[in-house]
Amino acid sequence: MLWIYITLGIVGALVGFVLIVCIIAALMPADFRVSRSANIAAPPAEVFPHVNDLRKWEAWSPWEKIDPALKRSYEGAHEGTGAIYAWDGNKQVGAGRMTITDSKPAEAIHIQIEFLRPFAATNQVEFTFVPQGNQTVVTWTMLGKKVFMMKLFGLVMSMDKFLGGQFEQGLVQLKGVVEGTAKA
Repeated sequence: MLWIYITLGIVGALVGFVLIVCIIAALMPADFRVSRSANIAAPPAEVFPHVNDLRKWEAWSPWEKIDPALKRSYEGAHEGTGAIYAWDGNKQVGAGRMTITDSKPAEAIHIQIEFLRPFAATNQVEFTFVPQGNQTVVTWTMLGKKVFMMKLFGLVMSMDKFLGGQFEQGLVQLKGVVEGTAKA
């Protein structure tokens, strides 16, 4: 009989723990912003096309080489406003779609990104290109709202830590492509 009370106590404690974790996650801020910048030794007009043409992302995006079997498709404009890139890959890259919603040559690019899996979400991405001497400061920013599963994940790792490293890697690779120092 004692084992029933012990079992009920353990189950009750586990349910209570899960409930507390869910409440904490639900109360976390929904908005997030992740931003990273890099200096690239080229004028904005030379950097801009590598981001404005979604087909060129394959050379520098941190997610492109994770899944060798990644399926890509392109629609709309070849580059700039209206260009669309969709992907479908393994569980590490998921599936989704990016649409360039605004493109100001050598200044800024705005993208709507829709994630279909592993979590459904729609976020906004912005790239800015600011001349600084003979270099360009490229800033990559993502803004969005965290769905409940992302909030739960956020208890273990923040969006900034999770995406920030990937943004940094992508900017290093973009720098290599633009400056002609990409490793073969």
